[in-house]
Amino acid sequence: MFTKIIATGSYLPEKVLTNDDLSKIVDTSDEWIRTRSGIRSRHIAADGEETSDLAVTAATRALAASGLSVLDIDLLVVATTTPDVIFPSTACIVQDKLGAKNAVAFDIQAVCSGFVYALSIVDRMVSTGQYKNALVIGAEIYSRILNWNDRTTCVLFGDGAGAVVVTRSETPGILATKLHSDGSRRAILNVPGHVRNGVVYGDPHVHMDGQAVFKMAVNVMADVCNETLAMANMTAADIDWLVPHQANVRIIDATGKKLGVAPEKTVVTVQGQGNTSAASIPLALDTAVRDGRIKAGDVVQTVGVGGGFTWGSALIRW
Repeated sequence: MFTKIIATGSYLPEKVLTNDDLSKIVDTSDEWIRTRSGIRSRHIAADGEETSDLAVTAATRALAASGLSVLDIDLLVVATTTPDVIFPSTACIVQDKLGAKNAVAFDIQAVCSGFVYALSIVDRMVSTGQYKNALVIGAEIYSRILNWNDRTTCVLFGDGAGAVVVTRSETPGILATKLHSDGSRRAILNVPGHVRNGVVYGDPHVHMDGQAVFKMAVNVMADVCNETLAMANMTAADIDWLVPHQANVRIIDATGKKLGVAPEKTVVTVQGQGNTSAASIPLALDTAVRDGRIKAGDVVQTVGVGGGFTWGSALIRW
């Protein structure tokens, strides 16, 4: 028994924050941001809009594209670093808001690799026959964990959600997945504090050693792609589309070059969305599916890397 992605969906909040807008609140400029990241704008969640709300809209759009009813879903996994609350899980909140009463629901926390982690776990759970139809969602509101006075981080991130519907299949769809983690590198990208009952402990904002993260990402992303290709007896020449985590255009370019995938075969959405963490890969997938680039039969390589440190790849036949 195999698994297959049959539909995608996404959602970006209405508010758009451009680089020029940012230059009015922090010491930066459009040129400074673009030359270092490729980002021109990002979306920001509205007051009162929660991560679960973003996830529900993305999931609803994916379900509409799949032709399935919400009651057909028996497994619902949300990858997020920015849950609505400590508990219950954001997935349980999404389950209730969607009306997916037949679904087992839980969260995955692997930061920017979260969607790949979730997809790998769901692949195993569905392919064993225990579950039939799954919703896999990446959803984030990073704007609420940023220090808006820190130009090295606040210019890079955005809010959004993406979702896919995964079902049982008689032919292979998800061909291979590979996951890694290295907790010894946790200090180069983290949120070292938190807020509890209105009390701030440490610093509850994103901290990043940009140079160290860049080196780490470039080193591991191509390598884990090659691992999954080898598992499927394929090479980079078999890839129709590379869909990497959308963190920084320089990381994306370096990964494609190291892997040997031409730029025209790489899906890039970071310029208008920023780094949306666990949402970035499903957002990019939905963009490329809906604009007609990704077609049935295409081989799609996804790869993510994030704080933890975590990284992983999923190789997919569409």
